[in-house]
Amino acid sequence: MRIAVTGSTGTLGSQVVGILAKAAGPAERTSAGQEAGDGGHDARHEVLALARRPAAVAAALNLGRRAAGVVPVYADYDDVASLRLALRGVDVLVFISSDGEAARMMVHHQNVVGAAAANGVGHVVYLSGVDADLASPFCYAFTNGYTERLLVESGCAFSFARASLFTEFFAAFLRPALTSGELRVPAGSGRVSLVSRGDVGRCLAALALLPPSGRHHDLTGPEAMTLDAMAGALTQIRGNRVSYTDVPPQALVEELARSGEDPWWTYAYSSMFASVHQDRWSVVSDEVRRLTGRAPLAVADVVRPAG
Repeated sequence: MRIAVTGSTGTLGSQVVGILAKAAGPAERTSAGQEAGDGGHDARHEVLALARRPAAVAAALNLGRRAAGVVPVYADYDDVASLRLALRGVDVLVFISSDGEAARMMVHHQNVVGAAAANGVGHVVYLSGVDADLASPFCYAFTNGYTERLLVESGCAFSFARASLFTEFFAAFLRPALTSGELRVPAGSGRVSLVSRGDVGRCLAALALLPPSGRHHDLTGPEAMTLDAMAGALTQIRGNRVSYTDVPPQALVEELARSGEDPWWTYAYSSMFASVHQDRWSVVSDEVRRLTGRAPLAVADVVRPAG
C-alpha cells in the first residue's frame, strides 16, 4: 500500500509520516516504486512525504538522509501538475490542510482533491475541524466545510478527521496568562474541547491504516471547558489566581495589532473566538482513545511549563 502525506515537513505532517514509517517495515526506497537495495525486505506499505522542499523531509523527521520506507516527493499546493504526478499510484492520502488566507487555501484544496480524483486515490483522510460549518463566523470553518463537500463529490472514499482547536495553538493565549494572571479573550461562556496536536497526528495515522469510514470522526480533548475553567486550570499551574476577562472583540483586535500581528491572522483569531463564543467547539468524543488506545491529553498536560 502506498500512503501519501501532504505538509510532511510541518509539525503535524512530519509526525504522521514518522508514525507511518515505523509501521511500514524495514524497506528503504529512493523513489516511488524503486527498491534501494535493501536485501529483499519488503515494506507492508510505502510512505510518500509530499513537500515543496523534499530535501527538508529528513530534517523534519529528525532522521538521516534516507529514512526507511519514506520517499520524499515534490508536491506544491499551487502546482497542479506536481500534485497529479505525486499522487500517481497512491492508495491512501493523508490530506493535511494548507494554511494562510482562506481564499488561497480553497484553491490549494481544490487542486489536491482534483489530483486525488484524477488518480483514483482509494481513501482520503482529510484533516478538518469540529466546526466545519459553512455558516460559521470562523474563516477556516468555511474552508473545511467546502473541502469536505469537494471530497464527497469527488468520488474518492474518505474519512474526515474533525479536530477541535489545537491546545498548542490556543496556548498562545493561555501561556501569557500564567505571567499576567489574566486571560483576556472574547469567548463569552463558550466551551472548547481543546485537543493536543500529538493526539490528532496519531489519529490521522490510525485512520490511514483503516478502511475508509465515509463519515467524520470528532477528535477532541477529554472535556469541554469554558474560559473560566481554563483560567482555573492555569491557576493550579501558576499557584496564584488567574482570572478570565471576557473582553469585547475589538479589544482583542487592538491588542493583536499593538503586538505587530499580521492583519490576516488578526482576522483569523477574531473569527475563531467568534465561533467559540457561539459554542461551536464544545463537542466531546471518545475517538482519540478508540483510534489510538490512549486517553487524550488534558489542557494542563500541554500548557504546563517543562520541568
